[in-house]
Amino acid sequence: MSKAEWRSRITAERRSQVPEDRAREAVSLAAAAALLPGAVVCAYVPFGTEPGSTLLLDQLADQGKRVLLPIVPAEPGPLGWAAYEGPSSLAPGRLRGLLEPTGRRLGPDTLGTADLVLIPALAVDDEGVRLGRGAGYYDRSLAFAAPDAALIAVVRDVELVHALPSEPHDVRMTGVLTPDQGAAPRPVIH
Repeated sequence: MSKAEWRSRITAERRSQVPEDRAREAVSLAAAAALLPGAVVCAYVPFGTEPGSTLLLDQLADQGKRVLLPIVPAEPGPLGWAAYEGPSSLAPGRLRGLLEPTGRRLGPDTLGTADLVLIPALAVDDEGVRLGRGAGYYDRSLAFAAPDAALIAVVRDVELVHALPSEPHDVRMTGVLTPDQGAAPRPVIH
């Protein structure tokens, strides 16, 4: 399948998920994320049918980790960042439905301070190829990540697949975080 076909299939599957399953997955993801090492974590606020919730962000912050969230730029390019200071510090961003932190804006190079980068994905394959939504914000941003940072895609367990189409600019993930399997050092198919 093409990337567009994969995106269509997975977004349809996500839309069919019942709210109770989403809530259960959000709790599981937060518990699994709490076990990940790192003092500085770049994460994101899930929106729409993305797995997870702000519970994960709160769990990380409650552990004393510095949590940074993305700011979508006005023009296509690398993401900016700002510190997460609780759910009340979030406001609607440029993209409809996306919440962003309201604190002091930090540049794209701030990603280089993170030990751990949690990345939204629609799917991840055996080789660490990540399928995103197609806008390219993370592909442009991950060039700023520290060479030893853990790049962890957050997906549902059924979104771990054997093979996805890839392009030279696609940055490979070093692991995944799923509701049922938790954190895996590299993609694992069940």
